[in-house]
Amino acid sequence: MTSTDSAAPAAAGKTHGNEFLYFASRNTKLVIGTVVFVLFLLAAIFGPMLAAYQPMTFDAPPGLPPSAEHWFGTTLFGQDVFSQFVHGLRSSFIVGALGGITAAAIGMFVGFFAGYRGGLVDEVLNMLTNVVLVIPTFAVLLVVAAYLSVRGLGTEALFIGLTSWPWAARAIRAQTFSLTSRDFVDMARLNGEGTFRIIFGQIAPNMSSYLVMTFILLFGGAILTAAMLDFIGLGPTDGISLGLMMNYSVMNAALQLGMWWWFVPPGLAITGIVGSLYVMNVGLDEVFNPKLRAL
Repeated sequence: MTSTDSAAPAAAGKTHGNEFLYFASRNTKLVIGTVVFVLFLLAAIFGPMLAAYQPMTFDAPPGLPPSAEHWFGTTLFGQDVFSQFVHGLRSSFIVGALGGITAAAIGMFVGFFAGYRGGLVDEVLNMLTNVVLVIPTFAVLLVVAAYLSVRGLGTEALFIGLTSWPWAARAIRAQTFSLTSRDFVDMARLNGEGTFRIIFGQIAPNMSSYLVMTFILLFGGAILTAAMLDFIGLGPTDGISLGLMMNYSVMNAALQLGMWWWFVPPGLAITGIVGSLYVMNVGLDEVFNPKLRAL
């Protein structure tokens, strides 16, 4: 291979990267969604360092509105709402990341192997997917969470990940079916490459954009599911989260008492994070799909 031939793939990759950045930077949905998401992520990372109080300690006057000392006010029990908010943000991102990664890993494994191998493997994996798909997952989460006396973020994320992968598996399976008959896959088979090498070396890279968007949706779905579990009191028993903040505020009549600073910040954060992820997903779809790109 000549130096000119070896430089061609690198030049093509660079051109493709420049093209993606060009359209991504001009896609309003993607830019806005990314900015909102990054702001919440930075608050989750650095916010606890700025909090002057511990989230669950009762060391402030109760029911104070936002002020210079307590940026988001205090709860009915004298807890600093800002401290709870930033620690709750961190918990939401941890659950979203762990739950999304778990669901994506299972969904990709099942989808890739069902779509590539076909036959009996496809039938068994497809049957497993359909079984999990028809199970009322939220009801199962309720039952399991209710019977656990001690619940942590990892346990919650694991349960969410184990029940939210089927739709991703079916979508990846369909995409894999369409790629299995392509020439580059046939060439890899002729070269004697194994199943794992073909799937993760040939098929997966050609689905990279689709996999990224799938993970974003799983990430947002995990955050939303965790917030619902926390809101009904089945969240972590050893910490604080945005959903638990909403739960505590409702249980202690914050709305009736006019303590809006107790439930508005976590509600807006949940809406903002999940909304930004879905807006990012729509923007990425427009960037990756030439037919949807705005001229």
